[in-house]
Amino acid sequence: MANHPITTCPESFQGVTWLDQQRAQSTYGGNAIGASRTLFGAFILNEQSQVADVLAWANSQGACLQPISSGRNWGYGSALPVSDKQPIYILDLSGLKKVIDFDEQLGLITLEPGVTQGDLVAWLQERNLDFMVPVTGAGPNCSIVGNALERGYGITPYADHFAAVTAVTAYLADGRQYRSSLYGMDNSQHHLADRSFKWKVGPYLDGLFTQSNMGVVTEMTIRLAKCPQDFESFYVQFSQDEDLEVAVNLMQNILRDYEGVVGSINLMDRRRILSMVAPNPNGPEQHKVMSEEQCQKLAKKYQVPGWMLVGSIYGSKEIVKAARKDIHRRVRKHAYRTIFSEGWLLRTARLVLKILPTSLMKDEREQLQAMAEGIQIMLGQPNQVALPLAYWRNPNVQADKSKEMNPAKDGCGLMWYAPLVPTKADHMRAFVNMVRDVCPQYGIEPLITLTNLRFDLTDSTIPILFNAADSDATKQAKACLDELVEKGLSQGCVPYRLNVDQQNKMLDPELTCWQLSKAIKQVMDPNNVIAPGRYQP
Repeated sequence: MANHPITTCPESFQGVTWLDQQRAQSTYGGNAIGASRTLFGAFILNEQSQVADVLAWANSQGACLQPISSGRNWGYGSALPVSDKQPIYILDLSGLKKVIDFDEQLGLITLEPGVTQGDLVAWLQERNLDFMVPVTGAGPNCSIVGNALERGYGITPYADHFAAVTAVTAYLADGRQYRSSLYGMDNSQHHLADRSFKWKVGPYLDGLFTQSNMGVVTEMTIRLAKCPQDFESFYVQFSQDEDLEVAVNLMQNILRDYEGVVGSINLMDRRRILSMVAPNPNGPEQHKVMSEEQCQKLAKKYQVPGWMLVGSIYGSKEIVKAARKDIHRRVRKHAYRTIFSEGWLLRTARLVLKILPTSLMKDEREQLQAMAEGIQIMLGQPNQVALPLAYWRNPNVQADKSKEMNPAKDGCGLMWYAPLVPTKADHMRAFVNMVRDVCPQYGIEPLITLTNLRFDLTDSTIPILFNAADSDATKQAKACLDELVEKGLSQGCVPYRLNVDQQNKMLDPELTCWQLSKAIKQVMDPNNVIAPGRYQP
């Protein structure tokens, strides 16, 4: 057994880049949730086969490995492990950047964990392939595989990213390579049965590798959506907060009737929209929420409504035209304004701002640019339009979209409360009231987004923004998250993702589901080498 931390990379690790404890801590220790873990070193790989070598070493040395794809899991712990009770080393897979296979006819792509959203866009563009990347708001430098394994989602046609995953290749803790039952039964070279049919034969095992520590995923096949012949985004604005219930019912009916045509829909409240278009009126240093007077003043200046539905329509020109007409008919009696991305209002605004000197109407230009970047996201083009939110209470570093932003390294304070909310108007109202009651008690701005992935499935994302340089503000933010979770659970609002600190305290080891998970883990990884504690009480 080795004395940890080790100071040199084992000689048998050909081509593996080694970082000692100090460099590993500096490179991977940053995060936005105010957490701290001790890292003993890092292995940076550039070939899949190296995974087995490092796993063999960890088993022999009593060490543990924290696999990461890009380490940019903002607001959930970034690259940090759940536990550092045992000597733990980062297993960095960001160097595995191959696109292994792409079937243009079927839209099935097989890639490695280091392929980022930006990488895939560039790869598709170089080959003139008109397919959409499964983007998120986390930015172009975030891993596609990593997000799918966290069961993340976006706003493009295949909104549920793990639902679009059709095949997984992983290394088990003992170094064996896992492929599915279909792959093992198929004697052909193309293995299309495995790559196209998600559920395989027998027990569904691919899912064991999502939100878990059962193995190290090194390949993934994902179904990409074809770029639509036509596209249009819509912004349905409701003047009053009391319009929430009307907006929810409209959102649900649109998704029910236009499944496969309309992507997921975001419903944002006034404060959430203001956080995207206006500077923090209290400044980043102060741990306080906007007053109602401040909120109304900014809303008037930036013409921000009480609630806004944001969605997108995909399809042929005829389908998009028909859907747009029908959606406008449905909402016009209830909304005070509906804007379509190709409607006369935005077209006129673009033309006017193009003609006027750039020194005029600065706020309007910034809003129009943000809207344009949001539309790019809907079309599968990643950008950093959503990342400035993480800097809203950062007194030391300002958001700058002209360069790569890294909230973990820039000292931002961001945690996510991401519960599933029953998709019924009265439940959503109760949830909104709860968030608005709890957050201000801790100096946290209640910024609310409700995202309908389907007509019967809603997730809310509540960003908890704080000054990470202020220890009291950090404590308040963590206490706020704890109370939101506790009160949300009593309403049936259950988080679908947990940050690395929450996983240590929220999972009940007495539940049969976690006992079964633990039993599987003990069989698959008896030395607990891979990501100890990750979704494992």
